[in-house]
Amino acid sequence: MRVIGLMSGTSYDAVDAAAADLRLDGDTLRLTPLGALGQAYDEGLRAELAAALPPATTTLETVCRLDTGVGRAFAEVAARADRELCEGRAELVASHGQTVFHWTENGRVHGTLQIGAPSWIAERTGLPVVSDFRSRDVAAGGQGAPLVALFDTLWLRGRPGRPVALNLGGIANVTVADGGRAYDTGPGNALIDAAVRHVTGGRRAYDAGGALAARGSVHLPLLDRLLAEPYYARPAPKTTGKELFHLPYLLAASAGLGPLRAEDVVATVTALTARTVAGAVRDCGGTEVVASGGGTRNPVLMSALAAALPGVPVRTSDELGMPSAAKEAYAFTVLGFLTAHGLPGTVPACTGARHARVLGSLTPGAAPLSLPAPPPGAPARLRLAPDPGDGARDAAPGAVA
Repeated sequence: MRVIGLMSGTSYDAVDAAAADLRLDGDTLRLTPLGALGQAYDEGLRAELAAALPPATTTLETVCRLDTGVGRAFAEVAARADRELCEGRAELVASHGQTVFHWTENGRVHGTLQIGAPSWIAERTGLPVVSDFRSRDVAAGGQGAPLVALFDTLWLRGRPGRPVALNLGGIANVTVADGGRAYDTGPGNALIDAAVRHVTGGRRAYDAGGALAARGSVHLPLLDRLLAEPYYARPAPKTTGKELFHLPYLLAASAGLGPLRAEDVVATVTALTARTVAGAVRDCGGTEVVASGGGTRNPVLMSALAAALPGVPVRTSDELGMPSAAKEAYAFTVLGFLTAHGLPGTVPACTGARHARVLGSLTPGAAPLSLPAPPPGAPARLRLAPDPGDGARDAAPGAVA
């Protein structure tokens, strides 16, 4: 089955698409990457989205407008991916949508909202669309995240030691490849991006190349305050988001510390990400880190992470054949494939759900909806076939999956 996966992460700056040919060969799911592309959100849409996200308040009118605007943006990227990556022969679209709220109280997730109406994608492409992946896991008692845990578990199974998959998006998350643990470690790029926008007056959206952090020094009193966040001490499974880690949170932590150099603030929140991720890797006995996401393009962050994990190799997923900028989009091709075949898309031990569940809702395309027959069993491993393309074409600058 030829599937397009669509993803926009917690940095809400672009829509990423990946296309793959997927087929089950016994208990092995074989994925042939067909390439990936990214397209930045229209500036107006991005600004409206940013203005509506927590801790801001919003209206149902704005939510409706954003649901439509994001749906249209995803639809255009899906059509482009079908045309440029699939030669017009895609069979299914798997759309994560744009997370706008993850309702967490006292360590339990009560609901989650991803917008980007799938009807726009189905209408634009004529293809059936799987969407709203996270809600079913939440309904089954899970955290609804990280859904990439199933992909990571299948893909890294069999590697020596105890490899840990790391996604450095707006929020960082880890998956231990033995399938027993996966959770959000805390901020990935969220506080770095917030700090950069604040100290540059909005002229920069992220710390390109880690340039600001490289010129700064870690402010230890601020770092200590940030590390005192109770979330880090909570047991897994757990999830978090920009509902917690946002600019007002950082400003509150900085209060009373006197004037801080802009570069020092960015260096400090970069160190926070490295310290909290490294702590999570040590806690789960990780022997190797395989990183993906936009944070892998920040050499200061990656160097700090490696320094905090002596003796533990820190490499990117590119080294194992999976483009780091598109890994989550590829993961959603797998989740969409599993849903279409009636197979569960979660690892209950990772999300905390009572049971593994088939994920998502299906929106029919132009033709009558016809799903493949369920196979005898779920895949036990994922294997990548050689990539006939370059794997990550036209990725939007600064895009974070």
